[in-house]
Amino acid sequence: MKKNIYYSILFSVVLLLGSCSDVLDRPQLNDMNDDTYWRNESDLRLFANGFYMNYFVGYNNTWGVAYAPLRGYYFSDDFSNANVQSNFESSVPSSRGSTSETPDMLTQYAGPTWNFAWVRKSNLFIDRIENEAKPLITDEQYKHWMGVARFFKGFEYHRLVSVFGDVPYYDKLFSEKDYDEMYKDRTPRGEVMDNVYDDLKYAYENIRLNDGDNVLNKYIAAGFITRIMLFEGTWQKYHNNDAARAQKYLQFAIEAGDFVINSGKYDIDTDFRSLFGSQDLKGNKEMLMYRHYDAAQNVTHHIASYSNGYEAQPTAPNLSLAKAFLCNDGMPYQLSSVQYADSLNIKNMIKTRDPRFEATFQDVPKVQSSTLLYASKFIDRTGPTFWDSGNIPPMYGSNTNTNDAPVMRYSEVLLNWIEAKAELATLGGGAVTQADIDKSINKIRNRPLDAVAIAKGVKKTEPMTLASLPDDPDRDPDVPALIWEIRRERRMEFVFEYSRLLDIKRWKKIQYMSATTHPDNLFGLWINIKEELPSFLTASKKGILKVRKADGTIVTYDGTNADEMVGFYMIEKAVDRQTFDDRVYLAPVGKAQIDQYKDKGYILTQTPGWE
Repeated sequence: MKKNIYYSILFSVVLLLGSCSDVLDRPQLNDMNDDTYWRNESDLRLFANGFYMNYFVGYNNTWGVAYAPLRGYYFSDDFSNANVQSNFESSVPSSRGSTSETPDMLTQYAGPTWNFAWVRKSNLFIDRIENEAKPLITDEQYKHWMGVARFFKGFEYHRLVSVFGDVPYYDKLFSEKDYDEMYKDRTPRGEVMDNVYDDLKYAYENIRLNDGDNVLNKYIAAGFITRIMLFEGTWQKYHNNDAARAQKYLQFAIEAGDFVINSGKYDIDTDFRSLFGSQDLKGNKEMLMYRHYDAAQNVTHHIASYSNGYEAQPTAPNLSLAKAFLCNDGMPYQLSSVQYADSLNIKNMIKTRDPRFEATFQDVPKVQSSTLLYASKFIDRTGPTFWDSGNIPPMYGSNTNTNDAPVMRYSEVLLNWIEAKAELATLGGGAVTQADIDKSINKIRNRPLDAVAIAKGVKKTEPMTLASLPDDPDRDPDVPALIWEIRRERRMEFVFEYSRLLDIKRWKKIQYMSATTHPDNLFGLWINIKEELPSFLTASKKGILKVRKADGTIVTYDGTNADEMVGFYMIEKAVDRQTFDDRVYLAPVGKAQIDQYKDKGYILTQTPGWE
C-alpha cells in the first residue's frame, strides 16, 4: 500500500456505516465479516486509513471544499464581499443532521453538522480492537492502534463541541434498540472535553513515534493536540470562566508542543509561498504531515486554480486584515519608523510589511477580487503568470491541481505552544520568557525569503522582544500586549486557513465580524484608480465606484472625476451583515432532530439562545 496519503482508497471500508436519511438512525454493522476481519495489524491499518479523508483533508479532492483553505474557510472578519455581507444564522433550521461519512462542514461554524457517524466509527474501531484483535496482536500493537482510534474519537468530539457546545457523549457501541442511549440528551461540554482530554492523553502516550512515511504518529498527534487543547483551554477561560479546566487543557497543549519542539525533527527552513505551492512536500522540515496529490493517481484538487489570478475571489481579503500585518521593523504601521509605513497601497505594503504579506497577496489590484486584494497563497510563483494567456496548464486550472497541501505545520505548533504559555501565565503559570519567544515567533519571522520576494525589496521582520512589545493603539484594552501580538502572528500566518473564525470565537471576539463597529471590514486598500486600475473607469461604474479619502470624504465616480478617485477602495455596494448576538458562537440543532426525540418520548435540549 502506498505510504503517501491519497485518500481515495479503501472505499468499502470507509462506507462501513453507510448513509442514512435520519441522523439518529444507526446503520447495521453487517457489511464486514467480523470473523474474517480484525485478524492482524494490516486489518487495523486499513480501517484506520478510512479516517484520513475526514481529518487530514489538505486541499480536499477535485471540487470538494469542506475543511479546505480559501474555498472552505472564508467566513471571518478577514474577508468581505460585494453587496450585503454573509449573514450569521438567524433562525433554527428545520433539520440539521447527517450520517454521511463524506467530509462536510458548516461554513459559519467551521465544523461538522449534527452528525455522529464518525463517533460511531471510532467507537466501532475501539470495540473491535478490544474485543476482536487484542488476542491476535502484540501489546505494543494494541496500545498503538487503540491510541489511533481514541485520537480520532477525541478529534471528532472536539469538532462537534466547537460547533454545538454540549453534545451527546457516546462512550461505546450500542444496539439500535437501546433508545435510552440512542436518544440521550446532550452531555455538558466540560464532561465531553474531559473525555476528549483522556482520549488524547492515551493517544499521546501510546501512538508510535514512527509508523511509516506521512502517516499518523506521535508527532502528528501532538501537533493536533496543541490545536485542540489550545482551543478548548481558551474557550473555558473566556466563555466559561473555568480556570481549572483552562489550566488543564493549556498545560497539555504546552506538553505536546514541548515534545515536538524538543524532538529537533522540525524546522522553519522554507520560504512561505513554497509551503503551499510545492508539487512535492516530502522531506520538508516544516511538515509534520502533508497531503500528496498526483494526477496519475487521479488525486487532484482545485484550490490552486482559485489562486491563479484569473478565477474570481468573491469573498476576499479586506482592509482590516491588511492593516493587521506588521511592518518589517516589528511594529504596527501607526508606530513604525519604516519609510512609507502609513501608505496603505499595495506597492508600499509589499515592501514595508512582514514577508507573509507579499507571499500571500498579488502585488497589483485585481478586478477578480471583490476587494481588489487577491490572494495567491495556495499556488507557486509560476501559476499566476498564466492568468491572462488563455492557456492555463492543468496543474493551475480547473480541478486538476496537484500542488501538495500542508496538513500540520511546525509553525502552527509553535504558535499554538506560545499562545498556550501566554494564556497559562495569566492563570498563574510561569511567565513567558524571551527564550520562548525566540524559539517560536522569532523562529517563524526568520523564515527564508525566496528570490521573487527579495527582488521586490521584501525584508524579514525584526525579532520580537519582550522588553519592547508594541503598544498597538488598536489593541483591545482587555487583551495584554503579548497575547495581542501572538494573536496578530496567527492572523498573518494562517490567512484563509482553518483558524481565524475559530480563533475569534474562542477568544470571545465574534463582534470583530461587525462592520458597524469595525468599518475597515467594508474597505480595500488605498488605491489610485486612474493609475493602478484604469479599466475600472467605465460607464458601468458610474455611481457605483467609490473611494474614501483620509479625512473620511467619499468620492463617487461620475464619469468625469477620474483624477479624484484616490482613496480607500469601497467594496462595491458593500453593506454590513445583519445584527447578531452571542448566540452565534454555537449552532442550533434542527427542529426535526428535536421532534424525533420527542416522538420517542425523549428530550433533546436546544442550544442556549436558540430556544
